[in-house]
Amino acid sequence: MDRIKKFFSTFLLFELIKGMAVTGSYLFKPKITVHYPEEKTPQSPRFRGLHALRRYPNGEERCIACKLCEAVCPAMAITIDSEQRADGTRRTTRYDIDLSKCIFCGFCEESCPVDSIVETRILEYHGEKRGDLIYTKEMLLAVGDRYEEQIAKDREADARYR
Repeated sequence: MDRIKKFFSTFLLFELIKGMAVTGSYLFKPKITVHYPEEKTPQSPRFRGLHALRRYPNGEERCIACKLCEAVCPAMAITIDSEQRADGTRRTTRYDIDLSKCIFCGFCEESCPVDSIVETRILEYHGEKRGDLIYTKEMLLAVGDRYEEQIAKDREADARYR
């Protein structure tokens, strides 16, 4: 009996009919279409997009060149060089992120003890050449300065889950 059942299910393409039934059930339901450039879907405060370096309210950069983000990056997309300043603190001279290597895992922002490197909600960026996707310290600071209000709001919304 089992062999006959298997023969008819194979011969009559039962799986195909079941699949077409599922397709047919969605055929007459209302369609949900987002017209992307004009309409945008809501984003989570935890969305991981373009990186940014933050500053303290007095204008000093937050990064203390501990190099934890460089060490924890699984894609090895972060390159940091640092030097000692006259006041004895250590700051970065070079902070590069190669976005063509980055997998946007968020490990860099989780490992940062001073909340310097963050991933913003920005997803609309591009590069026409590979070199365009290497963000330098100045570029990352500019992104952080431009979107600091949104970054602070997202960090505040996420603070209770950390």
